[in-house]
Amino acid sequence: MSPQQHTFPAALECRYLLQAPHNVAANPLIVLALHGYGSNPEAMLRLTTDLLGEEHVVASLQAPNQHYGNLGLPNAESVPAYNWGIRPHWDSAVRLHHDMVRQALADLRRQFDVGPERCLLIGFSQPVGLNYRFVGTHPGEVAGIIGICGGVPRDWEEDKYQPVPAAVLHISRDQDEFYPLDVVSTFADRLRRRASDVEFHLLPGPHRFPSKAGEIVRPWMERVFSGSKGFTALKL
Repeated sequence: MSPQQHTFPAALECRYLLQAPHNVAANPLIVLALHGYGSNPEAMLRLTTDLLGEEHVVASLQAPNQHYGNLGLPNAESVPAYNWGIRPHWDSAVRLHHDMVRQALADLRRQFDVGPERCLLIGFSQPVGLNYRFVGTHPGEVAGIIGICGGVPRDWEEDKYQPVPAAVLHISRDQDEFYPLDVVSTFADRLRRRASDVEFHLLPGPHRFPSKAGEIVRPWMERVFSGSKGFTALKL
């Protein structure tokens, strides 16, 4: 006799770290950053502020699944790490990601009295594809999305996704051990199937957060969020 699987919802305590300037400007830019597999919100907050500068409001969302980053049995020196899900439970991982991102964005918009046209979603590695799924499912939530060293969803061409009014900046590495160059070379055209504003960059190096990408990211942010007029016109 095969066992029966039963599922049920349960409350989950979610967490993000928030860093804001001492004097927050009127109508600030809100950045929601998602860390990679096995990392943590502290590391992503540091990387994001180094990349974008400290003049923005940055929230670093913690992935829902916990584990220890070290090998072997946990001990007093074990470092906590987090991930966004695994393949056998991917559908539920996608739903949970969407719920967490929507609630975090809503909370940040309430705190700082801004609209979606002042919201930027950024992810490194594992959550990049999840973030693309998010903007294809909820296209009015953010005006910009940055994907770093991650992939485009396998089902991106399916009709379940909507047109994406958000501007997209995707940064890949030419020696990424998880995303071969022949796969990476298709990302720009695939993203343009849903988004009309796509900027793609291929940087030298392995699967690492690009410390010198600020010279790419900051001019893109200035273009996209200067007045936010493009997103306002396209917002669904």
